[in-house]
Amino acid sequence: MIREYRDDDFEAVTRLWRAARELAFPDFQREKGHTFEEDCEYFRNVISQNNDVWVAEADGRVAGFLAIAGDFVDQLFVHPDFQRRGVGRDLLEHAKHLSPEHLFLYTFQVNTNGRVFYEKNGFVPVRFGISPAPESEPDVEYHWRGRCEG
Repeated sequence: MIREYRDDDFEAVTRLWRAARELAFPDFQREKGHTFEEDCEYFRNVISQNNDVWVAEADGRVAGFLAIAGDFVDQLFVHPDFQRRGVGRDLLEHAKHLSPEHLFLYTFQVNTNGRVFYEKNGFVPVRFGISPAPESEPDVEYHWRGRCEG
């Protein structure tokens, strides 16, 4: 089930966000050394303020989340316990429903599993570059174009 984010989702979402990032790019997480408190502050003051946030529930738990602003997928993460169970695909399909003509996103080049996932779901890499500070890490820009009805 996908639903709108609620304030009482905050702790579960920030914890799953951190756990998923630690799994997807552990070296980056170690090098940057962000604390859980910093994650909470960033989610509260940036992600939830600049995006519409959606939550996927499974087995009575918060299993993943999507943060989207227009056609920009800012964040899409699934808790490690729920990966490879269709949660990410469902969140991505929800994003496509919200923006049926076009979506774009960035991910780190080292996020191999994420890149495979996006490409499997119709996203095409269009630019390899460096993410803005403070990360300043090699990244990939992906785009998805919806199909024209006709």
